[in-house]
Amino acid sequence: MQMLLVRNLLSLFSDDDEIDYSTKPEFYDPELDEKDENWIHKKRHGRDSDAVLCCPACFTTLCLECQRHEKYLTQYRAIFVTNCKIEDRQVTSQSSSKSRKRNRRDREFGGSDEKLKQVCCAVCSTEVGVFDEDEVYHFFNALPSEC
Repeated sequence: MQMLLVRNLLSLFSDDDEIDYSTKPEFYDPELDEKDENWIHKKRHGRDSDAVLCCPACFTTLCLECQRHEKYLTQYRAIFVTNCKIEDRQVTSQSSSKSRKRNRRDREFGGSDEKLKQVCCAVCSTEVGVFDEDEVYHFFNALPSEC
């Protein structure tokens, strides 16, 4: 009984001698890279971008066209995004000591603080940036890819 069981288990597994390498793999497309490149060029409308941004948790594409921040090289801004959701809750903006003085002066003269809303990945809900009053997305937690 045990020998029969062992033979049945061994018959479930194949070894390299039984693989037929003369047949083409069923799911392989040698032109797939070229098709992908053409698709991305259509989506980007021929425009140039500093990076393609992806979610750091699930690697979903967030933005195809963005501009890198001049001072903070890991931050980007964009107007057109994909797979992003804007949360209803507002985020307070952090400011440096120079801008704090300016903000204090603005508040005294009727100026208001910038209202930012949290932006999350639509797939996994990871926070990836903020959305400002000028309808610009600011990404600070996204993976850049130079495509």
